[in-house]
Amino acid sequence: MRNFLVDKFPRYFKPVFTIGTIRKKRLFSFLFAFFLTLLIAKAIEATLVVQIPVFGFHDIVNIQDTKKNLLSLQSEVKSDYYQQDLEAFLENLVRDKYWFISTQELYDYYLSKPHKPLPPEHRHQKKVMITFDDGYKSVYTNLLPILEKLENKYGKKVKVVLFINPGFIGRRGKILDKANCQELREGFQKGFYDLQSHGLNHENLTTIPIKALDRELGQAQIQLRKCTQGLDPNGIVGSHIAYPYGAVNKEVDKYVSRYYLSGYLYNSVSLKLGFFGVNRYRIPRLTANKKHSVQRLTTMAAGGWLRGLIRSKFKVIE
Repeated sequence: MRNFLVDKFPRYFKPVFTIGTIRKKRLFSFLFAFFLTLLIAKAIEATLVVQIPVFGFHDIVNIQDTKKNLLSLQSEVKSDYYQQDLEAFLENLVRDKYWFISTQELYDYYLSKPHKPLPPEHRHQKKVMITFDDGYKSVYTNLLPILEKLENKYGKKVKVVLFINPGFIGRRGKILDKANCQELREGFQKGFYDLQSHGLNHENLTTIPIKALDRELGQAQIQLRKCTQGLDPNGIVGSHIAYPYGAVNKEVDKYVSRYYLSGYLYNSVSLKLGFFGVNRYRIPRLTANKKHSVQRLTTMAAGGWLRGLIRSKFKVIE
C-alpha cells in the first residue's frame, strides 16, 4: 500500500533531508564553528596581547623628482617609499594619537627584566615604531621636513629610529648618498632622530670571521657615539642594532649581547608581547616599501581591522 501511495503521490513522500543536504549542513556548521572560534581567539589576542608594529623603511623618494626622471635609476629600487605617501601615513598616526616609541623606550618598558612601569599617559595609547635603515641622505632632505611640518601642525613630535652604518656616514654613492654626521646631529638635537646601529659597514654578520664580526659591532657603536658626542649624556645612541639583511644566528647573538641591549630583524612580522615575552635580540619588523599603500600601512599599524575595531570600542591597557 505504501509503495502504491509513494508512486501515486511522490511529492508528499519526498525525504525532507537528503544525504547531500545533511552533508552540506554539517559542513556549514563546522565552518561556522571554526570561524567563530577563530574570531574569539583573535578578540582575546587583541585584548590581552600587546602588539607594537615596527615598520622598516629605507630610502625616501620625492615622487615629483621621480616624475621628472631625475631619479630614474633610484626609481627601480623596490625598497623605496614615496615622501608624499610617508607624510600621509605619519599624519594618520599623529591624528590617531599614536605613541611613536623609541628603541630605548621599547626596551625599558617591555623588554628589560624587570621593566619600568608604563607611564600613565601611555597606558591606553596605541604604539608604533618607525625605522629607517642605511642612513640615506633622504632622512635629512625628505624625512626631516615632514617631521618638522607635523610638529608645527599638530604640536606633536614624531620620533623615528635611524639604523646607521657609521662606516658610510657622509659617503657619496653612485646612486644614493648617505647623510653626514652634522645632518644626523641636527635631527638628533631637535628630538626627531633615535640613532642606532646597523653594523659598521653593512656586512652580513653571519658570514664574516669572528674578528671582523666583533669589529663590525664594536666600532659601529664607537663611531656612532663619536658622531653625537656632547649630545647624548645617557649613552642611548648605539645601544640597539638592526641586523644587516636581517641575518643573525646564535654565534652572532653572543657578540651582539656584549655591545647592544636589543636586536632587530627585517622579516615582515609584527611585534607581539604576550605572557612569555619576546627574545629582545629577535625583534621583528614589518617591511614597508612603495608596494604598500598609505591605507595598507595604516591598517597594519592598527593590527588589522578586527584589532582596530576592538581597540576603538574598548580601552585596552598596553
